[in-house]
Amino acid sequence: MTATTGRPRTPSGARWATAPAPSFAHLIRLSDDTGLFEHARHAIVRREHGYCTDDVARGLVVTSREPEPTEEVLRLAERYLAFLTHAQDASGAFHNRLGYDRRWTDEPGLGDWWGRALWGLGTAVARSPAAWIREEALVAFSKGATRRSPAPHAMAFAGLGAAEVLRRHPGHASAATLLADAATTVGVPASDPRWPWPRAQLTYANAALAEVVIVASQLRHGGPPLGDGLRMLTWLRDVQLRDGRLSVVPAKGWRHGTVRFHHDQQPIEVAALADACATAATVTGDADWETGIRQAIGWFLGDNDIGTPMWDPATGGGYDGLTAHGPNLNQGAESTLALISTLQHARRWS
Repeated sequence: MTATTGRPRTPSGARWATAPAPSFAHLIRLSDDTGLFEHARHAIVRREHGYCTDDVARGLVVTSREPEPTEEVLRLAERYLAFLTHAQDASGAFHNRLGYDRRWTDEPGLGDWWGRALWGLGTAVARSPAAWIREEALVAFSKGATRRSPAPHAMAFAGLGAAEVLRRHPGHASAATLLADAATTVGVPASDPRWPWPRAQLTYANAALAEVVIVASQLRHGGPPLGDGLRMLTWLRDVQLRDGRLSVVPAKGWRHGTVRFHHDQQPIEVAALADACATAATVTGDADWETGIRQAIGWFLGDNDIGTPMWDPATGGGYDGLTAHGPNLNQGAESTLALISTLQHARRWS
């Protein structure tokens, strides 16, 4: 469902100063005692679609990132951690889809959900203020970190989780090896300056691939050159700007040598870019990367191709996509988590 708006576009970054604090109200609305529901129609949960490890893992990332979580947010983190440990099998792989009847509808695997599960677990290990959450997350992460996926995105997400673990446990050998392997799987930038991406197509959460190369460059042994990741991210950021505003690659992706479309843009792309720019700013100390974070926040607040906010202040939910006619007004888990994740950066980089 989409809506149109007649609001004029404001100059890029103009809404930065009014960025709201991240709200967990809609995330709480989407959650029950089992986990986090995947879909909503407008702001109302659609239970028939059940839960997925992908979203629960992202939920653990944002709840663990809160420096002073409320009791309710801490309970969400504990619930999401319990879901992930239930999804994990003895080999370290994960189920992804759980029906509302509490039955798994798939077999354990090593797809994106495995990588995101390790990302969520690693973030909990590094950042949760609760010792019991950190300890259990480390057990589950260590089991999953013994596995490898052939998929670059899955490895990138897992590598970001490994980088988190290494911040708290610098000597964690499995995390270091996983991070190095993730960067290797992503690959090196291509030589063509017009398309230096390691692959011929941009798909989804693209900035995560550049981010994992950047964090892997900080490994003492076996890390790639920092310049590789920064070159990838610089090009990705610049190619997704339109009149100074963020205009991210749409859901259908963009293949080298083809026409690029500008709709439907997904919030996950914006959140991934904000995360990667924040990492680049931290690693390099270059304040220019803060501009990318501001542009990502601005996209949600209305500095986008349509000039319309991509969230609902009344619910705290993020809209599911930016179409040519306005936002998709459904407020599912992925878009709401992308909103929260991006707004969390405003606290540090404002």
